[in-house]
Amino acid sequence: MEPVLSVQDLSKQFGTYTALDRVSLDIPRGSIFGLLGPNGAGKTTLIRIINQITYPDSGSIWLDGQPLGPEHIAQIGYLPEERGLYKSMKVGEQALYLAQLKGLSRADAREQLRYWFDKLDIGHWWNKKVQELSKGMAQKIQFVVTVLHRPKLLIFDEPFSGFDPINAALIKDQILELNAQGASIIFSTHRMESVEELCQHIGLIHRSRLILKGRLSAIKKEYRQGKYKVQWEPANREAGLGPLQEALEVSAATFDAEEGIWDFTLKLGDADKAAALQFLSTHGNLAAFSEWIPTAEEIFIRTVQKQEANG
Repeated sequence: MEPVLSVQDLSKQFGTYTALDRVSLDIPRGSIFGLLGPNGAGKTTLIRIINQITYPDSGSIWLDGQPLGPEHIAQIGYLPEERGLYKSMKVGEQALYLAQLKGLSRADAREQLRYWFDKLDIGHWWNKKVQELSKGMAQKIQFVVTVLHRPKLLIFDEPFSGFDPINAALIKDQILELNAQGASIIFSTHRMESVEELCQHIGLIHRSRLILKGRLSAIKKEYRQGKYKVQWEPANREAGLGPLQEALEVSAATFDAEEGIWDFTLKLGDADKAAALQFLSTHGNLAAFSEWIPTAEEIFIRTVQKQEANG
């Protein structure tokens, strides 16, 4: 399937500073794509180029198989990390104005705003000025004006910033619903737990270069280390882990004296797994045995540290 957005060999410099260095990536249609990287890596520059706020020095971007142009602005919704609402304007007046900038008629804008204000239970804010709202309340308004024109591509830069846990969960559910309705989403964040919950694909930028990309589940399998978390009750409590340590590579072992259960990590090759299970079952009661799969945060840290070490 053709990607909804294709970035091809994109480069951008600001004076002598290289913000992007030959970055290429595809955003699969209908996916939630995690755009990751340390501060200053180049993520915001890439997002600004996609939104045609600035332009690349070289390379190209294609939206729906067409070179990205001014006619595509209405097909993209962008929620920047640094929010921008006019504080002295009333919420409803401002939302109508911004909706019409996205190409909606005044009537369509009112209809969509009524839908979203009811959905988020914020209709009573219509005549309030933005300066009367808390940061989280203003964030909801900004979210609404980002999505109400139903763009095919949504870009969220730290969308949960400023939200309490309840409202963060509410916005997360709205993002998932928009994705289920067909929107493709670029999701940029430093909150790796959100990446785990939301993203099917990721791209990691570091020092202006894309150093990792792909389906998150496949990347996790690639980063496996053959480690297994085990909970085990030895048949001979007096012997403890002695016989096991002679046969297998054991680490991080702790003992629950009340339950008589050892909790530890095993390092196993694929060919060793069956033998290890046989040994554990023969010499005691196996309560739990599961492979350790690296988290998005662990992958992020390990990949960046490796890149740093290699210069």
